[in-house]
Amino acid sequence: MTAPRTLTEMFFDAVERYSTKRAALRHKVGGQWTSITHQELARLVHHAAIGLRELGLEAGSRVAILSHNRPEWAIADFACLTVRCVDVAIYPTLPAAQIAYILQDAGAAAIFVEDDEQYDKVAQIRAEVPSLRKVIAFTPLREGTDAESFQHLIQRGAAAETRYATYRQDALAVQPGDLATLIYTSGTTGQPKGVMLTHGNFCSNVAAALKVVRVSPDDSCLSFLPLSHSLERMAGHYTMLHGGVTICYAESMDTLAANLLEIRPTVVIAVPRVYEKIYARVLETAMAGGAIKRRFFFWARRVGHAWVAATLARRPLSAGLKLRYGIADRLVFKKLRARTGGRIRFFVSGGAPLSSDVAAFFFAARLPVLEGYGLTETSPLITVNALEAPRLGSVGRVVPEVEVRIAEDGEILARGPNVMAGYYNKPEETREVLDPDGWFHTGDIGELDAQGYLKITDRKKDLIKTAGGKYIAPQPIENLSRSSKFVQNAVLLGDRHPFPIMLVVPNPAALTAWAAERQLKLAEGDAWLQQTDVVAKLEREVMLTLRDLASFEMPKKILLVAEDFTVENGQLTPTLKVKRRAVEQRHAALIEAAYSPPV
Repeated sequence: MTAPRTLTEMFFDAVERYSTKRAALRHKVGGQWTSITHQELARLVHHAAIGLRELGLEAGSRVAILSHNRPEWAIADFACLTVRCVDVAIYPTLPAAQIAYILQDAGAAAIFVEDDEQYDKVAQIRAEVPSLRKVIAFTPLREGTDAESFQHLIQRGAAAETRYATYRQDALAVQPGDLATLIYTSGTTGQPKGVMLTHGNFCSNVAAALKVVRVSPDDSCLSFLPLSHSLERMAGHYTMLHGGVTICYAESMDTLAANLLEIRPTVVIAVPRVYEKIYARVLETAMAGGAIKRRFFFWARRVGHAWVAATLARRPLSAGLKLRYGIADRLVFKKLRARTGGRIRFFVSGGAPLSSDVAAFFFAARLPVLEGYGLTETSPLITVNALEAPRLGSVGRVVPEVEVRIAEDGEILARGPNVMAGYYNKPEETREVLDPDGWFHTGDIGELDAQGYLKITDRKKDLIKTAGGKYIAPQPIENLSRSSKFVQNAVLLGDRHPFPIMLVVPNPAALTAWAAERQLKLAEGDAWLQQTDVVAKLEREVMLTLRDLASFEMPKKILLVAEDFTVENGQLTPTLKVKRRAVEQRHAALIEAAYSPPV
């Protein structure tokens, strides 16, 4: 398959190449899964694109998309690309104030909104964005809004089709270096920055990805990571279309388990938190089944890990291990495969480090999770594990056409055709991360082994430096603590303090079950967070998971908090990364008390 040079070339090639397939996209309508063929997709994109022209949008105009994943998102994106507009992807979970900042910074002339909820956010800040002239709604809105319906946009374009005879020719005139999109970073350390990604950035990354992780028209994927996320945009959207994979849009994160069983996909792309939650549910089920079931589960997990270690090292399996694994697979791992639809060829994980224990459990269930690494600024893929030779605990080898080197301070530097053109309207910030030789400074700390596998140890800016001068990487420690079923979430803090501390969100279900077994009554409201037995139990659980840490890495105090860290309360980014400053501000009094000397 010839690698296309631009996204418009990729789109036209795909809809022609796979014109005999039954479905390019699938989504649920009225409770039934409905298909959109490649030919129908081409028609809808064509008419939506002309509709945008009829609204006065020109090449270079900024057009925002504020919606969860759905076919209209894909149609709007390709419509923008084929009329050479620059689309601006916005997370639908963002509040109005952050949306206003992005629309202002991008100079958006129009915006697609999903529904009344997203329309209301835009209406709230409309006066703050003078450049915004048009609002287009994917679904019918309530009476009295000034939005144009998506259906009317399509009809407008169909009626004017004959006036745009050079539509395809004009679309294909775009160059690889032309701007395709602005994707705003999650903003863990400040205001979001608009990452300028070109047609060539994405196309080079799609081509590189397909040389390592192969897909075919026989595959189907379940799309649920936000399309405003660079990983889903490149891997779950452009790569899948180019490879002929049928893209199925999950109804929501809440229906993910049901949609997996309905669609039975062969490929799924997710962030580590999704795999952690699946693993936690399996563990919780095992723990709730009585002593015999618990012992058998942990035996099966040990057998599975032994099987994985031997298999990945390409060592011969002993007869005993084969027998034990067969029993463990039949009684434990087979059930997990069934819960994911029974047809998964592989999962892909990105966006944050994946626990090796979680990855090994999925591999033991013959559900390989191919961990990769990249950033929005690199379109995003830099490295990924290949299905033929994965290495747990690593993020794989560098993909074709991309270079990686480790700076003296351990920072990962990347260079290649996938590296962004820069941050929109921010030349100084661009110079801070892009050096004159084209190396992008990722801000991540890592190391390359002798076989070229990259291991991420932490974020450079997230490194904790204690008052004693010791550096601590918090993410691996947080991942370890979450391996306990009693820990729902955790954040390690301690920068410029004498020692690290950890904020822990207990798992209410696991804690309630534990208390019931011991006939311990939990206090009302949040008072249980101060109960001596509860605090002691959580401290034991966390310290057990962290028993192999160096003494300076070990949190000296465990602070329990009831409220989880979420996007809605501002403590997680839309890509589920912890906003450490926001967490510290939210719990400032608790943290200050932990570091105050006893009176």
